[in-house]
Amino acid sequence: MESVAMHMSDGLINAPTSVLFLAVAAAGLAVAAWRARSELDDRTAPMAGLVAAFIFAVQMVNFPVLPGVSGHLLGGALAAILVGPYTGALCIAIVLIVQALLFADGGLTALGANITNMAIIGVTVGYVVALVLRRLARPEDLRLRVLGALAFTAALCGTVAASMGFVLEYAIGGQPAAGGATALGSVAAYVLGAHILIGIGEGIITALTVTAVARARPDLVYLLRTAPRNVAVGA
Repeated sequence: MESVAMHMSDGLINAPTSVLFLAVAAAGLAVAAWRARSELDDRTAPMAGLVAAFIFAVQMVNFPVLPGVSGHLLGGALAAILVGPYTGALCIAIVLIVQALLFADGGLTALGANITNMAIIGVTVGYVVALVLRRLARPEDLRLRVLGALAFTAALCGTVAASMGFVLEYAIGGQPAAGGATALGSVAAYVLGAHILIGIGEGIITALTVTAVARARPDLVYLLRTAPRNVAVGA
């Protein structure tokens, strides 16, 4: 069964493109490391470690999305909602680095592109969607079912956006397959279609996880902690 959930391997893009997106990833993580200090304190810092560990564990489990195709959690929207966008980006990046170095999951030359797609694009789009939907919800009553729908939509959008990052990278410096070059349109259609289905699975996992944490400790959910003071979480 082939896994298409974002982890690019060595050889999919050429060396200049790999270097370009390694620089993009390094710049994005530098900004995230600088800004993450505003999201963390003694009470919430352990939560970041738990989120990274949870995403690492769940990413190791694939779920079928099409015959012969499987996907796994990306975790961008989940991390952003629970611990904030900057800390969330660092969590995803750490997971990807450990997976690449210790488990050969994703190529080392593609590490910059993978971080760009999942830790920067996926987290950013997921958080922006969650933030917009939070503002559209009734400010006096953000119930768990609304929070679940919000988390589902944010995760779906973040997953699709991250997959489009791969399409962009392939368009810039995609390496032809052994049988010849693959048309960009075909690559984009396949990746987008598969990741819409993966995004649905991602959305379900994200919604269940976020609502479970919010039910027990809403004060630890970054999206709720930073909401207007008159927001209340209920069933």
